[in-house]
Amino acid sequence: MRARYTQSFKRQAVEKALSRADGTTLAEITDSLGIGQSTLNKWIVKSRNQQLGSSSEHDSASIGGVRKEKRPQDWNQEERLDMLIACGSLDEAAMNQLCRERGLYAHHVSQWKQDFISGVTANERSDAKSLKGEVRELKKELNRKDRALAETAALLVLQKKLSTIWGSDEDNSR
Repeated sequence: MRARYTQSFKRQAVEKALSRADGTTLAEITDSLGIGQSTLNKWIVKSRNQQLGSSSEHDSASIGGVRKEKRPQDWNQEERLDMLIACGSLDEAAMNQLCRERGLYAHHVSQWKQDFISGVTANERSDAKSLKGEVRELKKELNRKDRALAETAALLVLQKKLSTIWGSDEDNSR
């Protein structure tokens, strides 16, 4: 017989698993709750994908108190600054733990720090990338036009030499 669990129980189990103390393992949590480890893992994945079911008291960005992880590029400037401030006083291990909880890697935080120091925003970085592409296209166009101009100049020089050798049409018509 397959056990049925309420959405509330599932949310609480996921919350307990994700907010566990450093020494506690998932196996200990699943044993205390009387569920299988694979079941809990499925619930965690579903909660991250916002498929576990939400209750009306939670906003659309969180499921059962568990926030859906955002991609690093989806963080706005204010959220990035808050994360930098939170990581500022932490040692490397604590920073890595906080990053894992928020769905980031430490190198994202390091990159954001460098961006804030240099004054570069994500929009400016993407603008610079698009400008580089535009410059590349303009250089190709300029090279094409230079070749066409050189070809036209060569044809004019040949036409002038030919008219010098054979004479112009005006001289022959007289």
